[in-house]
Amino acid sequence: MDDDGAMGLALDEARAALAHGDVPIGAVVLAADGRLVARRHNEREHLGDPTAHAEVLALRDAAAALGSWRLTGASLVVTLEPCPMCAGAAWAAQVGRVVYGAADLKAGATGSLYNVAVDQRLNHTSDVRAGVRADECAALLTSFFAGLRPT
Repeated sequence: MDDDGAMGLALDEARAALAHGDVPIGAVVLAADGRLVARRHNEREHLGDPTAHAEVLALRDAAAALGSWRLTGASLVVTLEPCPMCAGAAWAAQVGRVVYGAADLKAGATGSLYNVAVDQRLNHTSDVRAGVRADECAALLTSFFAGLRPT
């Protein structure tokens, strides 16, 4: 599966988060052979868990599906640039690639504020591809937050 198609699945997941009032962020994990092994969306509100970000949930599911916490060669595809926690989870899982849609100028940790994915001081780095279907990803978030603001 290519990055555009994977981002389409991540966008579907992001929309699913709206059903329970979570910020619409979706993530998928592709195995090294391009096969979809996990797809999740934010569930912080739903689960009452501050760590229930789409990326963390998807990485957990991918590790279970593949039978190993080492996701070497896998791709994490997410609608919003990963935060420090999620970039750290991708680092810990040793994913090969991080692909994201919209940049997160307030908390992005794969290029915007920090870049955990390519920090040579760490024992693992990942390739990063930014901006895949960025306009669609950003529009979903903008619409969600606009609905929270009083008019």
